Amino acid sequence: MMLVSSPDTAIDANLAIALDALLAEHSVTRAAARLHTSPSAMSRTLARLRRILQDPLLVRAGQTMVPTPRAQALREEAAAVVRSLGALLSPGASVDPAGLRGTFTLQAADLVGAALTPGLLHLAQSEAPGVSFRVRAEELEAGPALRDGRIDLEIGSIDHVDPETQVEELVSLRMVAAVRPGHPLTDGPLTPVRLAGAPHVAVSRRGRFTGPLDTALAEQNLQRRVSVVLPSHLAAMTLAARSDMVCLVPAALPGAASSPLTDDAEALGLHLLDIPLALPPLTIGMAWHPRHTADGAQQWLRRAVRRVLRGPTVERDT
Repeated sequence: MMLVSSPDTAIDANLAIALDALLAEHSVTRAAARLHTSPSAMSRTLARLRRILQDPLLVRAGQTMVPTPRAQALREEAAAVVRSLGALLSPGASVDPAGLRGTFTLQAADLVGAALTPGLLHLAQSEAPGVSFRVRAEELEAGPALRDGRIDLEIGSIDHVDPETQVEELVSLRMVAAVRPGHPLTDGPLTPVRLAGAPHVAVSRRGRFTGPLDTALAEQNLQRRVSVVLPSHLAAMTLAARSDMVCLVPAALPGAASSPLTDDAEALGLHLLDIPLALPPLTIGMAWHPRHTADGAQQWLRRAVRRVLRGPTVERDT
């Protein structure tokens, strides 16, 4: 290991380690054993140290070697340097969430943010009371925002392919039809024809009227009527609760634990109806910049997001 102290001087950190061993052991043989090297190699290192420091450091006194005054003066300093090197080159200590202070910035769609926030706050209150959260709408280009630290974590349907970004899939969901109590679609089986015949509200930040449901209906020679497009899932669900509009909502796959992404639909009293068509699953994931992979605070954040969205089943170290 070479440490550069100036343009003209290079310091070998291994010399500091050898000096510490020699001054602790007062023996070339024992210092060599301590550092798992040969006595001859350690003897050459001692000779080099003597030339650099211009002091014999250890001198023969009968059958033993004793330190010179300069060596005695260097003893604690050499030991401190070796301890500092060990701390510098050791893995970071695990972070105690109770000691965390600061704000995490997340970027997520409104429905994902609303589903995450209660669980994250509960975990923070019990484990990391000094932590707060800022949830931003999907307003920033995630790759650059993650890179420059404007956001810590992107959560949702990750559709960008920035090679720097670390992405982890969290949960797979299916889309269901959400309608108000007493809606005509709640009376009798839901068929593709009945679903297509009802008025719909679509959710799209880009104002798109069509999506996977339209593709599936087209395969049945059917077409739905989208009466309005809103940029917010929560606004769309609120409209569905107050009208005959049909809104699509993500829900857990059959047999899986319930998803918090349906909590707001249930709080609005909406009925969730299985869609009788083959729709692609919705994958919710999270993305972060690799510089945060080993950071203890960021690891706690990612574990917290996992626990909220898929339950405390699998713990990972990233």
